[in-house]
Amino acid sequence: MNLTVKGKNIDVGEALRTHVAQSLDHAIAKYFGNPIEATVIFSKQSHLFSADIAVHIGRGILVHAEESADQAYAAFDLAVDHLTKRMRRYKRRLRDHHRAETQTFRASQYILAPEAEEELEPAVNGSEAPAVIAEMQTEIPTLTVGEAVMRLDLSNLKAMMFLNRAHGGLNMVYRRNDGNIGWVDPRLGAAAGGLASQARQ
Repeated sequence: MNLTVKGKNIDVGEALRTHVAQSLDHAIAKYFGNPIEATVIFSKQSHLFSADIAVHIGRGILVHAEESADQAYAAFDLAVDHLTKRMRRYKRRLRDHHRAETQTFRASQYILAPEAEEELEPAVNGSEAPAVIAEMQTEIPTLTVGEAVMRLDLSNLKAMMFLNRAHGGLNMVYRRNDGNIGWVDPRLGAAAGGLASQARQ
């Protein structure tokens, strides 16, 4: 596994790097024999240390955890524990998913600049477009809804777009403020609207 350990506002010594490498190898080996890469970033704000762990355990599968504590070692150990619990939850499904071939669809992804306060008024006739400050390529995977929810939970993302394997349409899963996960399926919504329209006739 290709491991990168970085520090923000903190010097990461050799002893901490060794602890990170040994702990991650031990934690991940229970579930995967050959993860692709891992990045661990330590930072410090005031009296708290934070450890941010991101592990690519397979193509398109990212496991992410972040924790804080009064010591860098403690923050990292808490984050590893969080990471391990997530992998344990999906252990069987992850192994099946890891072996399966996942088709992807290439798409463009943009980062938009936030609008200044004086620009918050609606544009006339909607003619103004937000400023694009970055453009990149991304891949939209073909997944079942369950696989998409698993990836969202493992990566701790707020939302994820995917092609629904059942019908090939674009879908989205997202993390709700109440802790539950929402699922948007325009195709199912259109079908429900059609049924409602037929019922009114």
